[in-house]
Amino acid sequence: MYARSTTVHGNPAALEVGIAYVREAVIPAVREMDGCVGLSMLADRASGRCIITTAWADAEAMSRSAPLVRGIRDRTAEILVGQPEVQEWEIAILHRQYETRESACTRVVWTKGDPAELDRMIEAFRESMIPGMEELPGFCSVSVMVDRESGCHATAITYENRTAMESAMERAVAMRKEFSREMGIELMDAATFDLVLAHLRVPETV
Repeated sequence: MYARSTTVHGNPAALEVGIAYVREAVIPAVREMDGCVGLSMLADRASGRCIITTAWADAEAMSRSAPLVRGIRDRTAEILVGQPEVQEWEIAILHRQYETRESACTRVVWTKGDPAELDRMIEAFRESMIPGMEELPGFCSVSVMVDRESGCHATAITYENRTAMESAMERAVAMRKEFSREMGIELMDAATFDLVLAHLRVPETV
């Protein structure tokens, strides 16, 4: 499975209109595209930063969709009052423990490591990180997306609400630091978002 993420550093005042546009116009449009398996949207209501991710059955479907989504992406960015930044990924891991709720929030961590060690990192994440995450308060799901060429990874952990995420934060950070040390992974960025649209139908990989 593959994914294309579009990040827009938009205007907070335009965010609700942008969310409505993605829900009412973008989701129906992309669902009609061959190989699309859903869409999710994360939003930071304070900063206006949002991430819209579409998932695809394979790399070929994602590639075929590129010219079809360009106009939709540009219109979405225009409504959000920001410039789109696009990244394409392989979905290496997706695990759901519970279905998300309306109050769900997501912590996204961007990291980078040696591309040659990527498969070892993915297997180690399955074996050591996921069991620990399942014990975190309010844990709902985790996904790991990777760029095999650059060695970049994006890990998204979703919790049932902010209170649960804050309760889990100290333990989650300690787990991540230990895992990163063992795998030789560098932390690039981390941010928290509301999970405003959750329509990904990506199957479990764990």
